[in-house]
Amino acid sequence: MPPTPLELATSALSGDRRALARLISCVESRVPGVDKALSALVPRRRQGPGTPRVIGITGPPGAGKSTFTDQLVTNARAAGLRVAVVAVDPSSPFSGGAILGDRMRLDRHALDLGVYIRSLSARGHTGGLSRAAGQIVDVLDAVGFDMVIVETVGVGQGELGVMEVADTVLVVLTPESGDGVQAMKAGLLEIADVFVVNKSDRPGADALVRELELTVHLDMRPGWKAPVHATSALSGLGVADVIAALSRHHEWLKGEGRANWDARRADGRVRTWLDLVAADARDAALAAYTTEQAELRAGTRAPEAMPRPRQVPE
Repeated sequence: MPPTPLELATSALSGDRRALARLISCVESRVPGVDKALSALVPRRRQGPGTPRVIGITGPPGAGKSTFTDQLVTNARAAGLRVAVVAVDPSSPFSGGAILGDRMRLDRHALDLGVYIRSLSARGHTGGLSRAAGQIVDVLDAVGFDMVIVETVGVGQGELGVMEVADTVLVVLTPESGDGVQAMKAGLLEIADVFVVNKSDRPGADALVRELELTVHLDMRPGWKAPVHATSALSGLGVADVIAALSRHHEWLKGEGRANWDARRADGRVRTWLDLVAADARDAALAAYTTEQAELRAGTRAPEAMPRPRQVPE
C-alpha cells in the first residue's frame, strides 16, 4: 500500500528526498489526503521575511531566466546555502504536459545534494505559475531549504501571481524586449523589485536601461524603487550587482517594507484558497453533469445553459 501524503510529509521533513518528490507530485495532482498533510506543515515564512528567501524570476522567453537562475544557485551554494528551484514551464493545451526545458539548463547542479530542482507544468493556470506553486514553496520551506527560486513562464500585466509567492521578484529583459516595454509598463512596475537587462552586449541595451530607469523614476508610489542592472548572465558580468540588489531588497522587507511583504503573503494565501475552491468546483461539475456535457459537446446545449451550481454559506 503506497504511503499517504501525511506519511510522505513526515519522511520529507526527515530529509528523504524521494518522499519530498512524491509529496510534491501529490500536491500537483491533488491526491486525497494532501490538504491534511499540507495543513500539518509549519512553513517558517509564516513568521515573517527571513528564511528561506524566496526569489521569483520572470521575463519573456529567451531572456535568459534559466541562465540567471543557474548563476543565483551557484552563488548561493558558494555561500553554503541549500537551494530549491521551482521551474514552471508552459504546458501543452492537449496533454497538460510540459517541455521542462528549465531543468535541462540547470543540469550541472543535478548531482549536488544541496540543490533540489523541480519542474512544474503551468497546466493552463494564469498568473505565470502552476496552481500548486505556492503550496510547493511552503513544502520546500518546511523541509528546510535556505533559498527557493521560482522561475515563471512569462511576464506582463497578467503575470502577477509570482508577486504573491516570492519575497523579491527579478524581471529579466533583453534589448529585444524594448519594443514591448511600453505596453507592459504598468505590469512591470507592479511585478519588479529588481530589473535586469540581460545580454547587455547587444545593440539597444543602454537605451532599454535608460527607459526602465525613467519609468521607475516617474512612478510616484512610495516605497521601494526597483534598481535597473545591465548584465550578461552567460559570462557573469553584472551578476554580483544584481545579487547585492536582491539582498538590499530582502533587508528592506524585514524593516520598512514589512507591510508590503505581509500584504503580498495575504494575497497569496487568498489566491491559493480560491484556486482550491475553483478546482473542487470544476471537478464536481465534471462528475455531476455528464449528460449535460454530452449535449454541450454535441452542440444541442449552449454553454450558458449549462448548470452552474452555487454554494452560498448560510
